[in-house]
Amino acid sequence: MTSFTERVYAAVKKVSAGQTRTYKEIARAAGKPRAWRAVGNVLNKNRDARIPCHRVIRSDGTAGGYARGTRAKMKRLAAEGVYVKP
Repeated sequence: MTSFTERVYAAVKKVSAGQTRTYKEIARAAGKPRAWRAVGNVLNKNRDARIPCHRVIRSDGTAGGYARGTRAKMKRLAAEGVYVKP
């Protein structure tokens, strides 16, 4: 695992239930402010349930991708009281 991946995971772990961050915000927190697409690639490969990657959304307020499907992402967010556009 690269240090960038570790920094992305660490930043995402800090997002509490009921909150979201954008891919751009996570990129900035991981030290690479222009690497929002790389953040998406890192999170798409995540299989660790302890990393709440479903809480990371697109800057336009839409759900964005999710390894288990956008519908599953939106359902998990809704269970936390967060509603986003598909």
